[in-house]
Amino acid sequence: MTDVLALNPLSADDLLASFGTLGILVVLFAETGLLIGFFLPGDSLLFTAGLLCASSAGRLQLSLPWVLIAAAGGALLGAQVGFVIGRRAGKALDAHADRPRLAAGLRRAEDLFTRYGPPKAIMLARFVPVVRTVLNPLAGALRTPTVTFVVWQCVGGLVWTVGLVLAGYALGAFIPGIDGYLLPVIAVIVVISLIPLALEIIRERRRGTRSAG
Repeated sequence: MTDVLALNPLSADDLLASFGTLGILVVLFAETGLLIGFFLPGDSLLFTAGLLCASSAGRLQLSLPWVLIAAAGGALLGAQVGFVIGRRAGKALDAHADRPRLAAGLRRAEDLFTRYGPPKAIMLARFVPVVRTVLNPLAGALRTPTVTFVVWQCVGGLVWTVGLVLAGYALGAFIPGIDGYLLPVIAVIVVISLIPLALEIIRERRRGTRSAG
């Protein structure tokens, strides 16, 4: 009980140590499906879980297949629940706009929709903290076709979860003892996770420049 009370919900290591594989499913469900989960560390949790699957000798033992199932399940179910919430109570999003981080994420999510359209926006949002929390209900509120949302949230969700878990696993398998340097490694992987969005923004700007010329 004391360990749970001392839990830091922003620490991937703490979450995994306290709740194991089940914690991955719950955290990703909350982060992608419930607005209250916008602060949770999805990227670092996925990468750390993969790393510990490969290099957890003497520490928490995690099974790679179960981690992949929990990660994908939490992310896909969470996104779908967020979409349904947006469909049924879209205007309620405004009630949360007084929180600075959430309001900023909502603006970025709206910009993604305007700039790229639903399919790309739904995929790219998976790689941006906070935006992946608010975009799902926003898609529902904007009446995005259900089939379009389901297809692209599944594609984006699987690429995000499986990609980060396997990246962590590969690093842990090839560099023994790397789990002793979690903080700097996680910082790097969070930056790397933003690369797809950055590349897409650069491509879009280049297209806009060519069109203007």
